[in-house]
Amino acid sequence: MGKVAVIKTKENNASVESFINTLKTEQQRKDSLMLIKTMEKLSKEKAKMWGSSMIGFGNKRYKSPTSGREVDWFKIGFSPRKANLSIHLVLNLKTQANSLKKLGKHKAGVGCLYINKLEDVDLKVLEELISESLKGK
Repeated sequence: MGKVAVIKTKENNASVESFINTLKTEQQRKDSLMLIKTMEKLSKEKAKMWGSSMIGFGNKRYKSPTSGREVDWFKIGFSPRKANLSIHLVLNLKTQANSLKKLGKHKAGVGCLYINKLEDVDLKVLEELISESLKGK
């Protein structure tokens, strides 16, 4: 059995609403509120702050297939960063090539999507990717 890693970014009781109100631009606030609404609807979980700048939904223990290390993390989440919205999906995005082609303007990491603003993407496709991530595959 793998050892549960202790990480700095943990769920906390800070106010999501207060955090959203500190965002610099109206676009960031509007997009963040839209993502919260979408992610709460799809995950059936309330938005919670994780660390000082991440908003997560639900809890799950993940096990690294390579190291066996386990970590407690959110099922889905996002962080409104200065340059873009960083959307964290527990999903191998390489397996989602068809959806990503239809998504619109974005960059993809291993399990993250980087979107400048929500109006740059097809929200239906984004919802499909979030739903797929929640299936835990």
